[in-house]
Amino acid sequence: MTTAAPLTPGQVAALPAMIPVLDAFPALNIGETLGYSLIKSGEFPIEVIRLGRAFRVRKVDLLAYLGLSQYVAAEVQSAAATTNDAPGVQPGAPTEQPAPTSK
Repeated sequence: MTTAAPLTPGQVAALPAMIPVLDAFPALNIGETLGYSLIKSGEFPIEVIRLGRAFRVRKVDLLAYLGLSQYVAAEVQSAAATTNDAPGVQPGAPTEQPAPTSK
């Protein structure tokens, strides 16, 4: 069996929050056989969560292990800097005003 091409930081950042181990193996640049062997021996570098017969890892754990937490945080800050309004809000949309209080 061949090893899948390693994932780029952008591809890793685009993975879902709970990653199937088959998608995590290329991020770690390891093959399927080695990956499952490490899981079985308890030596996989990040925590593996078993859901029935499926194995998953948390994206946050994978990013931290790969040292990409800062990379993703920089992308989020960059995206936030380009937007003045909240996501999904039309520019110039009316804002809610607090109700007047009577004394």
